[in-house]
Amino acid sequence: MPDSHNLREREEAHWRKTSRLMLINLGIWFFFGYVIHMFVVPLNTIQLPILGFPLGFYMAAQGSLIAFVVILFVFARQQDKIDREYGFAEDD
Repeated sequence: MPDSHNLREREEAHWRKTSRLMLINLGIWFFFGYVIHMFVVPLNTIQLPILGFPLGFYMAAQGSLIAFVVILFVFARQQDKIDREYGFAEDD
C-alpha cells in the first residue's frame, strides 16, 4: 500500500497549494471588486487621467474588468503549474 499512501500525500499537498492559490486570488478579486470602488472619489483627486477619464472612474469602470481577466489567466497558469508539479495535469 505504499503507492496509495504516496498518492494520498500528493493529493493533500496538491489541495493545500490549490486552496492557498484560490484564497489569494479571491483576495485580489475582492480588492478589485469592492475596495477599489470604495475609494473612487479619493482616486479621482489624483491627477492621472487615463484616456481623458479620472483615475477613480477608470478603475471602477474598466480597470476592475481588466484586472478580472488578468486574474483568470494568471490563476489558470498557476493552477496548471501546481497540477503538473503533483502529477495531476491533464494532457493537452
